[in-house]
Amino acid sequence: METPTEKFVASRPSTTDSPAKRGCGLANLTWVGVDKEELRQRLMMPEYLRVAMRDCIKRKDSTAIPDHLLLPGGAVADMAPHAPMIVFINPKSGGRHGPVLKERLQQLMSEEQVFDLTEVKPHEFVRYGLGCLETFVAEGDECAKECRARLRIMVAGGDGTVGWVLGCLGELNKEGKSIPPVGVIPLGTGNDLSRSFGWGGSFPFAWRSAVKRTLHRASMGPVARLDSWKILVSMPTGEVVDPPYSLKPAEENELDQGLDTGIDAPPMAKTYEGVFYNYLSIGMDAQVAYGFHHLRNTKPYLAQGPISNKIIYSGFGCTQGWFCTPCVNDPGLRGLRNILKIHIKKVNCSQWEEIAVPKNVRSVVALNLQSYGSGSHPWGHLKPDYLEKRGFVEAHCDDGLIEIFGFKQGWHASFVMAELISAKHIAQAAAVRFELRGGDWKDAFLQMDGEPWKQPMNTDYSTFVEIKKVPFQSLMINGA
Repeated sequence: METPTEKFVASRPSTTDSPAKRGCGLANLTWVGVDKEELRQRLMMPEYLRVAMRDCIKRKDSTAIPDHLLLPGGAVADMAPHAPMIVFINPKSGGRHGPVLKERLQQLMSEEQVFDLTEVKPHEFVRYGLGCLETFVAEGDECAKECRARLRIMVAGGDGTVGWVLGCLGELNKEGKSIPPVGVIPLGTGNDLSRSFGWGGSFPFAWRSAVKRTLHRASMGPVARLDSWKILVSMPTGEVVDPPYSLKPAEENELDQGLDTGIDAPPMAKTYEGVFYNYLSIGMDAQVAYGFHHLRNTKPYLAQGPISNKIIYSGFGCTQGWFCTPCVNDPGLRGLRNILKIHIKKVNCSQWEEIAVPKNVRSVVALNLQSYGSGSHPWGHLKPDYLEKRGFVEAHCDDGLIEIFGFKQGWHASFVMAELISAKHIAQAAAVRFELRGGDWKDAFLQMDGEPWKQPMNTDYSTFVEIKKVPFQSLMINGA
């Protein structure tokens, strides 16, 4: 028989409300009490599996399982918990709540099911932890088989951390293996992925009880789908870039040959690739984020929480000319049309189409979610007649389309973030190619899901940034 809480969760709709209408904490609904021991039984895997997974990850060998843990004839399926849970924690995210949160989670679940990302990387868990479960399954262990099938993952961190975990789990698609759904405990500054799937926008003050409720919701929440987008950055060889961890060197240049790059394409190129889930931006907003990111890494004591982070972030915006351009003749402060070209592919169309970069736009964003910049919806809730006139459709995070818009300057962006106006609509596309060309500008600034970097530009050859949809979708636990 369903408990009152189970009945409430089961009857929830699978779609989320507007991020602007949602509360900012982990738990913004009225909940009945969650029994701690009952929760442990729902989440905690049998000890022999937990220990074996931990040892396999430590030894980096998915088959390093002692014989005494391989139960004769395999364990029965009834031993598997209702929703076996793994939690990843990034202790560097947001207000640095990781250590106390880790201890609390270990009390609610088990020590072996909570991973500090500074000690265990997501790809190590995927390769050796899940590989260990699959070794048990191959030996006929029915409990391990059910645990693997029912497994759910929570990520305690910001958008970048969640994207990191999703990207590593996405590798399972290439092997034809099932992918566990992912939920979020928001520890970052913006937490737009968390907001989009009903997990709130910040880490609450009453966090001890909130974590327990969140794990309970995560064990029962419906699964939603999320588009992911592959980014390919191709630049003239010899250039040096310090990319975020989600952008890795690629073996081959896989730029779409359907668009003739002409003489702007270098004879040889260095290529990086990655995957993003929320947004990619180019321009002044990324430059401000880069300055903030550098300060946070060099002086972590300044990053004590979302409020202090946003104050420092705003300070960078003012000093770098985002809100006030001190000299319009300074080429470093002009619009992006001086260095940027945009080509797109529309749905069911194989041809690239060039789209003009609007005048005075200083930041261009390619957005997948309906939440951006800590809960705003810059694309806006557009009326049907406007959608029809522009050839757009209503935006969703699982529709195979990405929305491209621009900000003119910080004041324009501020009004957009307050949802008083919409951003400058540029295009809605199934694929995008940005072409960056140097000149008076030596560097461009980009950011991908909150991870910024400085991109050197060449005066003789262009740098290309191409975005295409990943063939498979990620799975998210809906916490609303």
